[in-house]
Amino acid sequence: MAGPARGFSVTPLEPLSEIVSQLYRSESRRVLATLIRLLGDFNLAEDALHDAFRAALEEWPKKGIPANPRAWLVSTGRFKAIDRIRRLAKFDTPLDAIEEPESLDDDPAQQDEESIRDDQLRLIFTCCHPALSPEARVAMALREVCGLTTEEIARAYLIAPASLAQRIVRAKAKIKEAKIPYEVPELRALPERMHTVLQVIYLVFNEGYSASSGDSVTRVDLSDEAIRLGRLLLDLLPTAEVQGLLALLLLHESRRMVRTDLQGDLILLEDQDRSQWNQHLIREGVVLVEAALRSGEFGPYTLQAAIAAVHAAAKSVEQTDWPQIVALYDRLLDLEPSPVIRLNRAVAVAMRDGPAAGLALIDCLGQEDNLTGYYWFFAAKADLHRRLGNTEAADAAYQKALNLTQLEPERRYVQKRRNALREK
Repeated sequence: MAGPARGFSVTPLEPLSEIVSQLYRSESRRVLATLIRLLGDFNLAEDALHDAFRAALEEWPKKGIPANPRAWLVSTGRFKAIDRIRRLAKFDTPLDAIEEPESLDDDPAQQDEESIRDDQLRLIFTCCHPALSPEARVAMALREVCGLTTEEIARAYLIAPASLAQRIVRAKAKIKEAKIPYEVPELRALPERMHTVLQVIYLVFNEGYSASSGDSVTRVDLSDEAIRLGRLLLDLLPTAEVQGLLALLLLHESRRMVRTDLQGDLILLEDQDRSQWNQHLIREGVVLVEAALRSGEFGPYTLQAAIAAVHAAAKSVEQTDWPQIVALYDRLLDLEPSPVIRLNRAVAVAMRDGPAAGLALIDCLGQEDNLTGYYWFFAAKADLHRRLGNTEAADAAYQKALNLTQLEPERRYVQKRRNALREK
């Protein structure tokens, strides 16, 4: 009886379609990043990515799963792209109008693992090139690096999906027309792009730590990837704010395992078992944030990390140093006066001075800032009304939060709160 083909493993016990689905979730953005580097064309790379996964579903049942699935997918996608280019040249377009990417001669199988891993960092820097419009940079990076759908990104920006899709199409065309290099820029050019790159890594982590939609609170593949990129960036440019960002990611990640119960339901900070927080990550994060603060050249990410460090040092919500957290939010608002930070500060004030004080600030926010489409605005408002015994107001705010959330665990959490209110 013939065994698996050379370089392929034995037949797996799990259904192959499920294994390919898992690989798509965990590896597709890395495979895409490498294909973009090899092919020099976003659209061609996306077609090649889908061709490669389609080929996996057809070939792996016969040959087994390759020893290195990611390298197989990159190599297959590259060959599929070559076929696509040659078919186009033969049937649709004059041969001299087709430009084969120079790097098609590269053999992905011969490239070192580190080079392939760093492709996502190259992709972020390409998406954050200053030649692109500021509003397109982050949106494109979230689409290409994070893999968020156009609808998910449009929801975050409160714009129509069609408008966002056009923004991304124009950015891709600009990269191709201007021949923007697919690379991490030289050291002297890094600071110019650093603000947007930090923002992208933060948003990738945020989507992984607190997903915007779906059945799971977290997407561990995204939060792990953001931390890995943060470490790479710190090696590349060890500034205070890069230290602050990595510290912020690590300190939040330390709580991830206890943010949900065995059923996948949300557990809020006040109810988490703090003995289960990852102390290794907390120690690493605290060292980084202390170094960033000592430098005196820190920014918003370092201040957010400092807030997370105060939470990490507290044995309970009641023993948390809320005056210090409010003071840190005051500093943060000086640097970044966003409505979401105002909302977070209002919650901290509620913990320091009581729910009525926090609710007064939140009510002002509702009148001044465009938070009426933001789930956490109504969730926070509902909780403060609940604590004050304002049952009807709490129930109304929970209903608005329920209407806004796209995440099933949040939906279940809010419904439980409403049910508890009605049972009183």
